[in-house]
Amino acid sequence: MSPKRLLCAAALSLCFAGPAAFAQTAAPTAQPAPADQPGMETGAPVAAPAATTAAPASPAPPVATAPQPPAAPLSGPVRNIVLVHGAFVDGSSWNGVVAKLQQKGYHVSSVQNPLTSLADDVAATRRVLARQQGPTILVGHSWGGVVITETANAPNVAGLVYIAAIAPQLHESTMDLMKRAAPMPAGQAISADPSGFLWLDRARYHADFAADVPENVTRVLSTAQVPIAQKAFGETVSQVGWKDKPSWYVLTTKDRAVSPEVQRFMADRMGAKVVPMASSHLAPVSHAGAVADVIDRAARELSRQQ
Repeated sequence: MSPKRLLCAAALSLCFAGPAAFAQTAAPTAQPAPADQPGMETGAPVAAPAATTAAPASPAPPVATAPQPPAAPLSGPVRNIVLVHGAFVDGSSWNGVVAKLQQKGYHVSSVQNPLTSLADDVAATRRVLARQQGPTILVGHSWGGVVITETANAPNVAGLVYIAAIAPQLHESTMDLMKRAAPMPAGQAISADPSGFLWLDRARYHADFAADVPENVTRVLSTAQVPIAQKAFGETVSQVGWKDKPSWYVLTTKDRAVSPEVQRFMADRMGAKVVPMASSHLAPVSHAGAVADVIDRAARELSRQQ
């Protein structure tokens, strides 16, 4: 091939190579993004897209955990009452109190404690508390006082009412408190079965547990009594709600189950407003109206503070 033809061929190849060469030089301009990836990984911006995609989902868990109750105690009247029963009864022991409170316009819930352990009863109470919309008063009778002491840290609990109830200090058990006084008659009527549950002697249920309740009623109550796990009386609390929440205490002066002396000790220690009541241990049954009035007064006072 002549030099002239070689020169023309070179010129033609340069013309066709030009766009290809331009494309090859443009490709590197698109490469800086991938080239930056290693730097982004070490600086964690790569995680940023994942965070932004996850961000819309992050509000979902708070919705599932009901973010409203935490703000509830800060304002509004107290219209919710949660009742927690003790040993040797069930939630129906509050029936008279429930009726009186409902007549006063309250939204009332009665927990059914399994009485199998402190943890189980606390879990049952928390399930009921989670359903309350707005400020709530927790009320505990007898063993139920231990349960509300442990549960009162829930943000929608505005105050506590103890009815002849056990109110332990941190790491203190029911037995620790009961030992502060001489053995009570009801305690001598309690026996354990082979599976480790405690029962109150039916023959002594009326005299030692509910002397001011008609005998035809106590016969039914003793028949339907729910035993409590013996281990529960030795379990200690890890939360002490009465240290942070206003408290009231109904002290039953004719009690043969929990010593009035021990009741006074607990009430004074927690700084509760004490309401003496000439009642047997089963005040929610024998003095339902008076117990409901105490709860009502507590709710009204707390509502004024909101």
